[in-house]
Amino acid sequence: MIFKEVSNPKRSITIVIVILLLAITFETFQQLYYIKKFDLDKDVSFYKILKNQSYRWVIWMLLGFLLFYYAKSKNTIKKFGPSHFLRYIVFISLLVSVNILIISTIQMVVNGDFFSLPLFVQDYIPFYIFQKAPIYILGYIAIAIILHFYFAAEKLQFQIQKLSELKDSNLKLYNELKSEINDKTTILNVKIGNKRRIIPVEEIEWIEADDYCVKLHLQTGKTYTMRSSLKLLENKLSTPFLRVHRKAIVNMKMVKELNTKNMPLLILNNEQEIPVSKSNLKSVRDFIT
Repeated sequence: MIFKEVSNPKRSITIVIVILLLAITFETFQQLYYIKKFDLDKDVSFYKILKNQSYRWVIWMLLGFLLFYYAKSKNTIKKFGPSHFLRYIVFISLLVSVNILIISTIQMVVNGDFFSLPLFVQDYIPFYIFQKAPIYILGYIAIAIILHFYFAAEKLQFQIQKLSELKDSNLKLYNELKSEINDKTTILNVKIGNKRRIIPVEEIEWIEADDYCVKLHLQTGKTYTMRSSLKLLENKLSTPFLRVHRKAIVNMKMVKELNTKNMPLLILNNEQEIPVSKSNLKSVRDFIT
């Protein structure tokens, strides 16, 4: 749900702008409150404070673009762990430190103070650390969270697209292979005692239903019993095996003739007679003709 909310670029930009405006407004009102409370300036106003500190927020935003590129390069769709959090905190701390150094230097020049390292280190830097660092850090953290989820959602959508393309590609390949390759079985595995015997289906003359089993009648005259059903074998066996009766499947290569004088019968090469049901007679005739 979070991914969905931040995956829209316009929505993400709007959220960042709102956070920025809230941070600027809060920080400006905070300064206005303390100036009036301690009577530091008679002519102070919200607009005046906002104007005087505007360059500091411009610097904050410009350095914030580095956070954008950092979040983009370090983002992953994997679980956000302690190591990720620590790296973000370190990077944000560096950004805030650079902010403090830049605005301290600019303010010293604006105030007309001769550059003095002790003055710079003891007065300007501590002042802006206490005044700006907390709100700068909170602002960067909020934006980092939004950027993390935005780029994670972007990568996740990319992965989904790749999987979709892979699925389509594999489905196309499957369909191509399916049209060329016969996936019907060419052997049957029959259990005989504690052993198993592999019987090539081409050696089978016909298959007879026998309760919960089937009997495989081979050209050699041998018969093997297999635990299966005719329905299951019908689906596994390809042409020339044909269901001719509810109790029989016949290898049509072994058929000598179709006799329909009385009850329809298939005559095999070994003179074995297999009854043909009325419901299967048409398919048998179609196969023979």
